[in-house]
Amino acid sequence: MVNLLLEWFEANARDLPWRRTRDPYAIWVSEIMLQQTQVKTVIPFWDRWMKELPTIRSLAQAKPEKIHKLWEGLGYYTRVRNMQKAAKLIMREHGGQFPATFAEVLGLPGIGRYTAGAICSIAFNQPQPILDGNVMRVLTRAFGIEGNPRDKAVNARLWDLAEGLVKQANRSSISHEAFPRKRGASEKIANRKSQIANPSAFCSQLNQSLMELGALICRPTAPLCGGCPLSKLCIARKERCVDTLPNLAPRPQSTQRRFVAFVVRNGAKVLARQRPPGVVNAHLWELPNIEVPNKDGEPRKAALELFGVAPAGLAPLCTIRHSITRYRIRLDVFEWHDAEAANFKSKTGRWIARNELRHLAFASAHKKILDHLAYSKAISL
Repeated sequence: MVNLLLEWFEANARDLPWRRTRDPYAIWVSEIMLQQTQVKTVIPFWDRWMKELPTIRSLAQAKPEKIHKLWEGLGYYTRVRNMQKAAKLIMREHGGQFPATFAEVLGLPGIGRYTAGAICSIAFNQPQPILDGNVMRVLTRAFGIEGNPRDKAVNARLWDLAEGLVKQANRSSISHEAFPRKRGASEKIANRKSQIANPSAFCSQLNQSLMELGALICRPTAPLCGGCPLSKLCIARKERCVDTLPNLAPRPQSTQRRFVAFVVRNGAKVLARQRPPGVVNAHLWELPNIEVPNKDGEPRKAALELFGVAPAGLAPLCTIRHSITRYRIRLDVFEWHDAEAANFKSKTGRWIARNELRHLAFASAHKKILDHLAYSKAISL
């Protein structure tokens, strides 16, 4: 199985920018960004991050406003704050060098078993197992493992299987060039090799092959079993139960929530506020808003509760729909045309010049409001 996976990865690995390096910092950044986020979304964020903050030192010394702005749009902002905490710890306790042992990597803020294993195997070619959603799917199908893979016993078995595979890769003395090739595949494989930082690093390539197979072939729905290197070994395919594995628990039922937000302008300034620590989207900026009942969200009542004033000059601007975890959120947005006369409460926010807004990191839904406002009103933000 290991040889099949290594050969398949060598011939089919996507050319991703973080695969062209073995810099543990660059790989760490990619792994944190890839949590809960698709590869195609991450690539421009990673490129911009590495240009602006190319080293651990630069991350440790960056202002919080900068790291939040670079992360704007990726969501789950605790990730980036933990990255900076870890960078400061590395500067303080490791002399600015990314630690090279699994235990030390695991001890960094925001890094769990999977991420530590990914960094250690990909950057340092250590035989550390990984188990994310893609790998979990590949292993449950290939080995025909029933039961919820997040249950303790099943999860432990999957970790054991992943560890066995990467250790087998570590023991392997087979050269890549000795693998049997399909006719006409040599040129394609040679091209792929040039895109991989170290094609002879078996542990690195084995773990990446499992992730890549889950992403490209062994997909959650409509898997491409005909193109899978493990198709002849796959128990789920033999027993025709690919569609029922992995046997994940049903997702919790979604909850509908509704908010009303206000675009309040005073000449060339817009009213905005920064979210406090310890809440969802902490430290990010947003327009003044308030949660309202789903069935009774009259905007003047919402404004009265939020500002202490019931404006007469409200006009609908747009509706933004988005999701945070299990919540399905509707955000109705209104413009307030007579803001100069309003006697706002001090907690509402502060006036910010329109040309300064683009330098602040806004929560994604509120960034969409500003984009909509700029587009519809031809206002430079």
